[in-house]
Amino acid sequence: MTDLPDLPKIDFIYLSEEDMIRAGVTDMPACVDCMEEMFALLHHGDYRMAGANSDSHGAMVTFPENSPFPTMPKPTADRRFMAMPAYLGGNFCTAGVKWYGSNIANREKGLPRSILTFVLNDADTGAPLAFMSANLLSAYRTGAVPGVGARYLARKDSRVVGIFGPGVMARTALAAFIAACPNIDTVKVKGRGQRSLDVFIAWVKESYPQVSRIEIVDDIEAVVRDSDIVTYCASGEVGNPADYPLVKREWVKPGAFLAMPAPCNFDAGMEAPEIRKVLDNTGLYEAWYEEVPKPAHEVIPLVGVKFMDMIAAGAMSPDALEDLGAIVAGAAPGRRSDDEIVLMSVGGMPVEDVAWGTVIYRNAIEKGIGVKLNLWKEPALR
Repeated sequence: MTDLPDLPKIDFIYLSEEDMIRAGVTDMPACVDCMEEMFALLHHGDYRMAGANSDSHGAMVTFPENSPFPTMPKPTADRRFMAMPAYLGGNFCTAGVKWYGSNIANREKGLPRSILTFVLNDADTGAPLAFMSANLLSAYRTGAVPGVGARYLARKDSRVVGIFGPGVMARTALAAFIAACPNIDTVKVKGRGQRSLDVFIAWVKESYPQVSRIEIVDDIEAVVRDSDIVTYCASGEVGNPADYPLVKREWVKPGAFLAMPAPCNFDAGMEAPEIRKVLDNTGLYEAWYEEVPKPAHEVIPLVGVKFMDMIAAGAMSPDALEDLGAIVAGAAPGRRSDDEIVLMSVGGMPVEDVAWGTVIYRNAIEKGIGVKLNLWKEPALR
């Protein structure tokens, strides 16, 4: 079945960032619901991503330290291009690819660190359905995943959220936590600069007046202590795990849920078997582990990649890892007790872009949003 009724003529729509907002890309409760549906499809296998195991994050272009070509970009922090393709079945039955350009020096130009676009395709013909501005698409689907985790793994009475790194990722993660745990009324936050803290606090006050207490804390320990939900959302230099933001077992209260979509390390106490260790998609981390040098945590700073290093070193059994899709699908338990501690790694997957991008595309078509563009009236070559 195709969404292109007038073949061989092919039209598609262009959605600017403003169009994406009008079509609902910032509707976090709906995005959490969408990601929940997507995770169930992952568990049942109704999806494909790149790579030999169909679970790869994507294909990345990086740059050498020394090049004979003076115009070639330098390998500065977060400098890369990446294509992230996927297919998703179920009620979606679409494919797509996010094109990702990133350079941390963009901030000096008044630009986001990453500039993203997304192409959504008809899964039957491969023809484009939409070309989208994707910074908000990516930010909201990324934040929604910790929200899905909180829906199943955080205590229902969670009130206090601890955040390290008050940027865009922190905003979307907090929005998702509140969608999952509506009793949240306190936020503790640590940032590197006053400007980012001021922007974050103003956003929280405007968007979530139910948050009656916002506390700026001085260190990461204070972020974690006494928090029901914890997330580290700060980007940083990759290479030495000793420099990554740390979680110590002694800081973590009984019953805490920790969702980590950014660089993070943890101490030996958090390695203990009674700490539940959850991945957003086990196959994603297996693909990463095949693709990068070892120890992999030096290359990819996520806690889930450290889990894989621990398994390779014999420090943890593969059976100790749990998959969020299995939990969502009911094949594995959600929270089992009020006191258990859960540490979840959030890696980000192109199936998430396909899922939320499909919802936004269909909203746009229904509401007449976007600019119609023509690929061809008839193909010149067949």
